[in-house]
Amino acid sequence: MALPLSYNLRNLRVRWQVTLLAIFGIALVVTVFVFLAAMSSGFRIALRSTGRPDNAIVLQKGSQSELGSGIDRGRAGLLAVDERIARGSDGQPLASGEIVVVANLSRKLDGADVNVLIRGVSLRAFDVRGGIRIVRGRNFTPGLAEVVVGARTSERFGLDVGSKVPLGNQDWDVVGVFTSEGSGFESEIWGDVSVMSEPLRRQGVFQALVVRLADPAAFDAFKKTYEEDPQVQVTVNRERKFYEDQAGPTASALMGLAVFVSVVMGIGAVFGAMNTMYAIVAARTREIGTLRALGFSRRSILLAFVMESVVLAFIGGLLGCVLALPANGVTSATSGANFSELAFAFRITASALATGLIFAMVMGLVGGLLPAFRAARLPIASALRAA
Repeated sequence: MALPLSYNLRNLRVRWQVTLLAIFGIALVVTVFVFLAAMSSGFRIALRSTGRPDNAIVLQKGSQSELGSGIDRGRAGLLAVDERIARGSDGQPLASGEIVVVANLSRKLDGADVNVLIRGVSLRAFDVRGGIRIVRGRNFTPGLAEVVVGARTSERFGLDVGSKVPLGNQDWDVVGVFTSEGSGFESEIWGDVSVMSEPLRRQGVFQALVVRLADPAAFDAFKKTYEEDPQVQVTVNRERKFYEDQAGPTASALMGLAVFVSVVMGIGAVFGAMNTMYAIVAARTREIGTLRALGFSRRSILLAFVMESVVLAFIGGLLGCVLALPANGVTSATSGANFSELAFAFRITASALATGLIFAMVMGLVGGLLPAFRAARLPIASALRAA
């Protein structure tokens, strides 16, 4: 004969002080786990949304990042006229030769000097990349020392239309702010590549060539053509996968931190739940004896106390998930593959919440087993004589 669930719920309510302590301990662990998992997800999503699936990015052979790449501009020009590259409305190839450097700027919040990625592009880059929209001001004028800043860079560094950015040996006028559907480009500053090349010491080379393929299925053939040509010496990647791969190590490290911290805290929470359940068993010794005298089996007693611990942990897990929810959408930043600050929004996913709840119930199960065994093994006579 099994004990009804209402029995467990009633006892949790009656001993609410002890119950609340265990619930809040488990809730804290789940909150920390979901919070750190949201950091990992947000960083990964920001870079995953950077780039298009039909774009290819060409780097110098052996380069793992744009910052360490260098492609001769004449060679890049030959690649840009490949017939597999899509054409814009003007009939010109959708290809963007770009330079990338890192500049040191003062962060608005604390005045700390932080690396920011500066990207020299042509106006064609806005067609090639797609999804980029000027939300304040206007785009830069080719030939002038003007820049547009990503929305997250604008927010974190206090840069807006009318601001000036020191690059090279001169100040550049901020004439616009752009968004890029939440991608990593919003953490960058863009200006005219032809003007930036000399002060940023990138004359004669592009660090990346980004092209839009007319047919995404032609990528493998495009890649094979140029990677196997000894005269070209380039590496070709799908743009979106390139940025996803850059996110991998940092996102994995953040998730590893989430698991490590949660396990360490979880061990403490398990002992907390165990102490709580031992206290509950001690307080209900006579009640347990009565239940055994009424015919409830040891197995029923065991399952009842395990269930009580799991229910307690589930409530703690739900509370932990709720406490973590306000972090969703909060902006933070970390260092990207180009050693520059990459701002991203925390993203609390359904899988993170589900994992947090499962983790909570596992803590409850582990923490409740030994006290439940103790309750089930109490002799009926001695339990009934308990004070």
